[in-house]
Amino acid sequence: MKDLESWLKERRITEVECLVTDITGIARGKITPVSKFVAEKGMRLPESVLLQSVTGDYVEDDIYYSLLDPADIDMICKPDGGAAYPVPWALEPTAQVIHDCFDKMGNPIELSARNQLKKVLALYTEQGWRPIVAPEMEFYLTKRCEDPDLPLQPPIGRSGRQETGRQSFSIDAANEFDPLFEDMYDWCEAQGLDIDTLIHEEGTAQMEINFRHGDPLTLADQVFLFKRTMREAALKHDVAATFMAKPVTNEPGSAMHIHQSVLDAKSGKSIFSNADGTMSQLFLHHIGGLQKFIPESLPLMAPNVNSFRRFLPDTSAPVNVEWGEENRTCGLRVPDSNPQNRRVENRLPGADANAYLAIAASLLCGYLGMIQKLNPSAPVQGRAFERRNLRLPFTLEQALERMEHCAELETYMGSKFVTGFVAVKRVENENFKRVISSWEREFLLLSV
Repeated sequence: MKDLESWLKERRITEVECLVTDITGIARGKITPVSKFVAEKGMRLPESVLLQSVTGDYVEDDIYYSLLDPADIDMICKPDGGAAYPVPWALEPTAQVIHDCFDKMGNPIELSARNQLKKVLALYTEQGWRPIVAPEMEFYLTKRCEDPDLPLQPPIGRSGRQETGRQSFSIDAANEFDPLFEDMYDWCEAQGLDIDTLIHEEGTAQMEINFRHGDPLTLADQVFLFKRTMREAALKHDVAATFMAKPVTNEPGSAMHIHQSVLDAKSGKSIFSNADGTMSQLFLHHIGGLQKFIPESLPLMAPNVNSFRRFLPDTSAPVNVEWGEENRTCGLRVPDSNPQNRRVENRLPGADANAYLAIAASLLCGYLGMIQKLNPSAPVQGRAFERRNLRLPFTLEQALERMEHCAELETYMGSKFVTGFVAVKRVENENFKRVISSWEREFLLLSV
């Protein structure tokens, strides 16, 4: 806390946003004067906030009270001194500090997404391994829309016109929103977020930001903060930024591709490569683990009903867990690189996923492959879009059922977390089923 207090004082911070993330990835917490934050050295929140759905509802009472204390007691949230960032869009000098969640005995709260990632990283540490990740975040810019029944529209750029057609990698199309992206880059720099390349993606007004590779916990924090930053920058310029997996009909979905590699903690050398530069058995086992366990843990990477709208054949999103070198039709792509930088790109996670949980799940799948010495299938040459290669659940309901019956997830992530996560997502799915879509009104209203 002393270092954190000095950091706050140097920046003349007057307010602190004390943050935790729920299962969905929504920022929950309190905004407090800096004097109170320093005096209390953290905050208390009801543990139940970790069981809130995206609609603000809670799980059924029998599950709620089996996972939480019947008295609905508070958890103790302690600030992580290494996860303090300024809030550059705030009017007053403000900091945002990410907190970790503990019970009154000092044990990490199992329902916390950040704690789950830390638990997976500890498994790697026990083996003398150090995982490295590099996320890529896709998102859409749209006109602000007050009526959720109306389809989203592309925003108007500097030229005064809406973007039309597919503008993959177009510099001019990205430059249409220069003032917005200048603010985004300035605000990310002020926070120390390690963003790298800006790309115009395939969809209309769809963009991608790449993060520099680094520590998984730090990168998950940064993805969490980047989403807040991007939304704020968009609002300042009277547009909206959305990380929905499939926000626009007939347009590509938005992914959170995760590049992951593993180093030997002592030597710093990649364990994915042999001394002669060829693929190591550990690398192949890592891919084998991803192939076997991604279908069991898919809700952690595709957590919403909308997430599964990405997974369509012959679209930009993979519909399989095949692997191949430089093959973007595979769910698991191995980019061309030198031996030290050998990695696998998990292309299944959606931009709507909670970064802590998606990264934790992706690394856990690879870890299990290395521990269990799982061999992958043969690498795919050519197109892998055909449905004969599909080993993934078709719907959120199927995916949740597979997840709750996966013994490895229960062992490593805990039965409390698996039960709570599945229950929250089922509440959201039930809420979704109550809404009648425009497609149903258009095609069924007067036809059936």
